[in-house]
Amino acid sequence: MESHVTHQQRLWLYLLTVLVICFLVLPSLIVIPMSFSGANSLMFPPKTWSLRWYDNFIHSPQWLEATWVSVRVAFFTTLLATPIGTAAAYGLHVGRFVFAPVIYGMLIAALMVPVILIAVGAFFLFAQLDMINTIPALVLCDTLLAVPFVLVTVAAGFKGYDMNQEQVARSLGAHRFKAFMTVTLPQIRASVMAGGFFAFIIAFDEVVIAIFMSGGEGATLTNLMFSSLRDQVDPTIAAISTLMIVLTTIPPLAVHILSLKRQRR
Repeated sequence: MESHVTHQQRLWLYLLTVLVICFLVLPSLIVIPMSFSGANSLMFPPKTWSLRWYDNFIHSPQWLEATWVSVRVAFFTTLLATPIGTAAAYGLHVGRFVFAPVIYGMLIAALMVPVILIAVGAFFLFAQLDMINTIPALVLCDTLLAVPFVLVTVAAGFKGYDMNQEQVARSLGAHRFKAFMTVTLPQIRASVMAGGFFAFIIAFDEVVIAIFMSGGEGATLTNLMFSSLRDQVDPTIAAISTLMIVLTTIPPLAVHILSLKRQRR
């Protein structure tokens, strides 16, 4: 007979989980009150409260230009990485050939290789192509980092999908691409959307490659933030960090809440 473990017996596990979450999350949350400080430097806890650093970000041409560069890079990276990762997940799931694990490992190799090595290699490659400090170069580099996340996310979605449904559509005359678009994709769209969201966040938040590949008027937001921290401690960085925290947490939570409501219905 299986032993029933009560919640009291699992209390130590719950406490350990809370401690780990606090250790990982609290350092990031400290930035939020710091962004509302009225001081001229980063201070916690703030002695005075103000929105001056959000106003400084909104009315700074330099910060806005860097933000626009990051948004464009993240947008085009999402457009490129999402279909590539989805197609790779589909091919590996349907193919089931001998070398599938090897190909899968090669596609997610960017997760295991230090980003600094990728950045150095990309710098020398694109320097020879005269593409340093260009949007296409940043997009290609960020796509390399984003594809594994899309692949893993969409591959997880395929595990809960019955491929026989697509086979039925193909047996009725639909070719593979049409069957995928009309039958398969609508049922795994949540995984594809999640993968696309991961790709956008990874490209928008990437800093190591941005330091090597961008600068000046073409600098990304993260590159400019790193430069500001290195040269001078600008509290505007706290305001930008808070906005980035909101960007990366609110949409996933909203989607999760909506999905829970749909499941209850």
